[in-house]
Amino acid sequence: MYNQKRPRQRARGKFRQHTKFSHSKRGGRFRGGPKSSKLDISSFINKTASSFVPEKVFVPEYSFADFKLNSALLRSIEEKGYTQPTPIQDKIIFPILQGRDVVGLANTGTGKTAAFLFPLIEKVLQNPHEQILIIAPTRELALQIGQELQSITKRMRVYSVICVGGEQIWIQIRKLRYKNNFVIGTPGRLIDLVKRGAFILNGVHTVVLDEADRMLDMGFIADIRFLMSHVPKERQTLCFSATMSKTIGALISDFLKNPSTISVKTTETPKNIEQDVVRVRYLNKVDILHDLLQNNEFKKVLVFGRTKRGVENLSRILTRRGVKVESIHSNKTQTQRKRALLSFKQNRVQALVATDVAARG
Repeated sequence: MYNQKRPRQRARGKFRQHTKFSHSKRGGRFRGGPKSSKLDISSFINKTASSFVPEKVFVPEYSFADFKLNSALLRSIEEKGYTQPTPIQDKIIFPILQGRDVVGLANTGTGKTAAFLFPLIEKVLQNPHEQILIIAPTRELALQIGQELQSITKRMRVYSVICVGGEQIWIQIRKLRYKNNFVIGTPGRLIDLVKRGAFILNGVHTVVLDEADRMLDMGFIADIRFLMSHVPKERQTLCFSATMSKTIGALISDFLKNPSTISVKTTETPKNIEQDVVRVRYLNKVDILHDLLQNNEFKKVLVFGRTKRGVENLSRILTRRGVKVESIHSNKTQTQRKRALLSFKQNRVQALVATDVAARG
């Protein structure tokens, strides 16, 4: 990925396969034409901007001890390396502990998952019969939440099950027969389980809608309404979103009661990313990508493609050229997705070629 700083220019027109490199201003950095395929590789390497202005250091109002959490939970938080609450955790843990409905507006990477898991785990430790439903838009995010939950509660009597598509449903049905304090899943699989009678929602008294904006973008509004209609009206509902649109506002008004709105949104992602556009006329995009991947600076690269077929074709081409690469898209099984993501995370492959299924979670 070529990111981490501010964009210096906007792309004009489409990124076409057969145009030459162009430079956006006098003395532009992209050289070449029909007689040259060489790139100034250093132009793609992230460097600290001389004009960088550091963000104001956040000083939390509370410590984790101030939340009066169970001693086992506090020990786990400390062992996981949490020294002080992040902004979203600092502002939202108390309202959740008080049983209030909340709306959390926060970017990815702000500690949002822990912000709702910590107080909900406390809720379970106080009442072992508590059942909590967490709805996420993608399998990857649901698995991520489940893994975080298990790592926090590994020495506690807190039980959970993950219900997502791509996994054998009979295994999830079997797990749902046992006590589960947390049920974490994606809308489609959760509905399937409800309709089969394997998951009864009348025992759920806390619901988390994580990345609600993403779920609406993916067309899950009817699924959310179905699931919420089966949950008791006397419940606590937590809604997390990166944006506040009219549709999110309507969702909040339908399902939340007098919610506390906590916004800790930081600078929007595009303002933190340096974007470079390479236009080519007589050269091939795949050749250019391959040349870039030959440089030591490009050790871990995420390549997005528009279609599943395009992603697979590009992955095969790069593999034939000797690049260690994995691909991920919606036609992959859950096992294949997990294997690809793990290989990328552990640096066993240099590039991960993906559709926008990898954009979140």
